[in-house]
Amino acid sequence: MRKEIRKSMLCVMVLVCLILMTGTGCGSTSVMEKETTEIFAMDTIMDLTVYGESASELLTEARQLVQKYEGLFSVNTRTSDVAKLNQASGRAVQVSPETYELIQKSIEISKETEGLFDISIYPLVRAWGFTKEEYRVPEPEELGRLLKRVDASKIRLEPDHWVTLPEGMEIDLGGIAKGYLSQKLTELFQEGGAQAAVVSLGGNVQTYGKKPDGTPFMVGITDPADGTSVLGTIRIGEKAVITSGSYQRYFEKDGKVYHHIIDKRTGAPAQSDLTSVTVIGEDGVTADSLATALFVMGKESAVQFAASHPEIQLVLVDTKSQVWTSEGIEMEENSEL
Repeated sequence: MRKEIRKSMLCVMVLVCLILMTGTGCGSTSVMEKETTEIFAMDTIMDLTVYGESASELLTEARQLVQKYEGLFSVNTRTSDVAKLNQASGRAVQVSPETYELIQKSIEISKETEGLFDISIYPLVRAWGFTKEEYRVPEPEELGRLLKRVDASKIRLEPDHWVTLPEGMEIDLGGIAKGYLSQKLTELFQEGGAQAAVVSLGGNVQTYGKKPDGTPFMVGITDPADGTSVLGTIRIGEKAVITSGSYQRYFEKDGKVYHHIIDKRTGAPAQSDLTSVTVIGEDGVTADSLATALFVMGKESAVQFAASHPEIQLVLVDTKSQVWTSEGIEMEENSEL
């Protein structure tokens, strides 16, 4: 039985382990210049790697971009767009174009997943203590009251970036913001002339270009059985690889384990037959939000969803440690990590 544990963000870094082969291939005569940096933001340790002559300048711009988006999206920063919305008591708030875009995308994903991805679930996550790691099991009456405030379809978007939340509603963009950031960072590196780049934001990985030897980057899928070892690796092109799992953050109370992925239909941790969902796609925003929603859906519904959405591919690990992958995804065992 797992012991009660507080998962640090350092541990979250190993959810999806990036495997970088930096040597050149046989016969290659050129070596890419490489620069790396580490940033702590959005409650996550971020590792950025850029290849090319402009790598140093691009990483400086990347750091500024990270700080900008954290200042806009953080639920814990009183001056952020999100905090202003949560404190508005039903009044309209004019937000930045980026925040408006992200809320708009969140609502679209919510509709597409029948509400299983919902940025207004924040009060429920807070009630369970996951926002400050002060864990508790709320009473059913408390959850019932909070559930009445959860419904992203009631968020009003108006011209000129005005947003109105119903009184009592609070949002958190944490389930989609890192995917948005990885997408924007990748675009920054591409447009800035980088030869290749890797963005690793905890359990979110997004790549641009290829390894110095000309082969695609490889990403390791964390084994949810222990949350640290690598279950296998997959080769990807210029894709986002984003994982959501019950092993990432949890606590134990009276012999029962409670994880952080809340089902808005019950107000409690999702009773899923999955322990890990990895979404692979070209769009980091979509992959990030769908990883959470598909976990809540469960294995059968997630497989059906992927079948009707060819823009994404999946790696699913169920509670029996069985692995399911979309067609075209081959997960290789790798003992040389």
